[in-house]
Amino acid sequence: MSDHPNLPAAISPRRAWILLGAAFVTFSVGAGFMHAYTVFLVTFVEVFGWGRAEVSIAYSVSQMVNGISSPLVGWLVDRLGPLRLILMGGVLLAAGLLASSLSQSLWHVIVLYGVVMTLGANCLGMVAFVPLLSRHFVRNRGMAVSVLQSANGFARAFSAPLTTMMIGGLGWRGAYLWQGVFMAALILPLAAFFRGTGPTRGARSRLRTDAEGWTVRQAMRTPHFWLLGAVYMFTGLGSFLVALHQLAFAVDVGFDKLYAAWVLGMGAFLSLPGVIITGTISDYIGRELSAIITYGTSIIGVGCALLIHSPDQHVLLWLHACFFGLTWGARGPAITAKTADLFPGPNLGAILGVITIGTGLGSASGSWLAGYVFDVTGSYRVAFWLSIFFYVCGSVAFWGLRRPPAIKR
Repeated sequence: MSDHPNLPAAISPRRAWILLGAAFVTFSVGAGFMHAYTVFLVTFVEVFGWGRAEVSIAYSVSQMVNGISSPLVGWLVDRLGPLRLILMGGVLLAAGLLASSLSQSLWHVIVLYGVVMTLGANCLGMVAFVPLLSRHFVRNRGMAVSVLQSANGFARAFSAPLTTMMIGGLGWRGAYLWQGVFMAALILPLAAFFRGTGPTRGARSRLRTDAEGWTVRQAMRTPHFWLLGAVYMFTGLGSFLVALHQLAFAVDVGFDKLYAAWVLGMGAFLSLPGVIITGTISDYIGRELSAIITYGTSIIGVGCALLIHSPDQHVLLWLHACFFGLTWGARGPAITAKTADLFPGPNLGAILGVITIGTGLGSASGSWLAGYVFDVTGSYRVAFWLSIFFYVCGSVAFWGLRRPPAIKR
């Protein structure tokens, strides 16, 4: 039997692991196309002559739209299930990629990448799958969420070098065109894995009335809700003051573009074991301590970047890529699992979606601010110092979540 009588019945462990694997692949595909913008950013600067702040606007809008649309995605997945979300998201993402191959102006990129593709990818991301996986991996929820979250880092690992090669061989328009074709071909196969996972008609009726567990309104009356939002925002700021501009920073220092893309991609690949390990140990040592360890590791990675001044400092570039990549997204499982720990129930998707607005605000601000800092100072070093500051703020906010809230009706 399921925890909630109107939700789908419990499934076999084998089926649960298949769903986890399918969610990992789906999230990887969507995130990979979105992370490819770090390469297109450098290309757009070269082709159109846009400034770093200008070309960062599309990414900032994307992060803002991602945060603002997350409550809607969470609400929809609670009521419709992930299958319908994948169909809607896949169509939007494929359409955005295909249309991007025809872009002529900055506003085209902002609308297509920042809005259309982002809405599509958000339907293929964490908020769409966490409620489902949280129901079927209760005792090892941290592990399951960490496996899903590791898809984000896995996507970063292959998207930068692969997109760099595609642009080199096909041009940036051809790269977008074939990425769109690939996404369109995957929509139905990916969605097929999630047949039968949506809520029953009785569950939808129940969710419209008085659902068990926490509601969004009840969660918002606790300090924990706002602390989680702050953690998401500080983490987004700390991460995206660096992540979007890593390749541009390395190229500016003098590293070869393809070489730098491979180094950063290999570093991002480390997030696959890094996220899974930190998420799994959070089930044993606590979410707070696990998160603080990852913040510290990321700070070391940013510190290594601050020490790079010339293209012969290959060791420092590798250290930066590895330490920063190792914990890219590693806070996600702890934060998301902590949200599920604090606010369980059939409204988890909606609650997680609202809290995720903090990620959108932080990521949007961080990615644009780094470009603005570069345009003003000619360097990313101030942005990297700000990244360290916000990572420290995130650690402090997360530590404040140690005690669970009492439900307020």
